[in-house]
Amino acid sequence: MSDAGRDDETVPDVDQLLDRAGFDPETSVLTRRQAEVLALRERGVRQSTIADFLGTSRANVSSIEASARTNVEKARETVTFVDALTAPVRVEVPAGSDLYDVPKQVYDACDASGVKVNQTAPDLMKIVSDAAGDAVEGREVREQLFVGVTSDGRVRVRRHADGV
Repeated sequence: MSDAGRDDETVPDVDQLLDRAGFDPETSVLTRRQAEVLALRERGVRQSTIADFLGTSRANVSSIEASARTNVEKARETVTFVDALTAPVRVEVPAGSDLYDVPKQVYDACDASGVKVNQTAPDLMKIVSDAAGDAVEGREVREQLFVGVTSDGRVRVRRHADGV
């Protein structure tokens, strides 16, 4: 998010923002300060304005924001891991596989487990390719992948632990 903006910026009511979003410091992976900074940044408030509001430096706000975003990404990764771990459908896609073969493998495994996946083959390939990042190049699966499908049909893709 750019730090460009007006010098006369006003800061929204942070307590109200956090209350509306349902922030609970007891159950969140974010500290209250991290949540405050993210809430303000997501509303376009400049780091320098937040720093003035919090009585700290812009560099400190930048550090808090970076830590918060890292924590959010770790939380997302943890949820994806647990979903994949507990998914009733798990398909191992070996390195060297053709991405075009993955949907059939997933559909066959879903059929065998009685789980419905609501993605078309092209959508499923996109989900796998996007989640795998550079582990998929063109049609080639370059690193071992695990595709899980939850009982409600959500697709989760994990790279092999050595590739993460």
